[in-house]
Amino acid sequence: MGGLAGVVASAPAVNVGAEAPDFALRSAAGPNLRLSEHRGQVVMINFWATWCGPCRQEMPQLEEIFARYEPAGFTLLGVNIDEDSARALRLAEELGVSFPLLFDDTQDVSRLYDVQAMPMTVMVDRSGTVRSVHYGYRPGMERLYLEEVRALLRED
Repeated sequence: MGGLAGVVASAPAVNVGAEAPDFALRSAAGPNLRLSEHRGQVVMINFWATWCGPCRQEMPQLEEIFARYEPAGFTLLGVNIDEDSARALRLAEELGVSFPLLFDDTQDVSRLYDVQAMPMTVMVDRSGTVRSVHYGYRPGMERLYLEEVRALLRED
């Protein structure tokens, strides 16, 4: 079994063009949320942490994209990796975040997605295929996110 675990751990978890690994995480709204429940929607998965300055910087832009495109079939799953979900909730409230917040306090999903930088953003199309992966955040990246969201929403 140890050999298999090593093989799984060394394999890239998130590849553009591959199916996005499914997961279920506790949500701030209460019940667990599963990625596969959003099949048919364009999904942005954003891994973030309260200690991450760029994460805090991009959250208002992500909120704006979510608010604008949710009615068109887009959702954004904010996956927080902090051990203390209360800190994440306070920050999200402070920043006025309304998109679904999920808590990966054991970091199992972060390992599944091979998160190596904060923030990390994964774009998933309506069929569940990973279309892009972005590491980090720089001002202006929200324009790239907007282009990707619009293009994926136009696809059947």
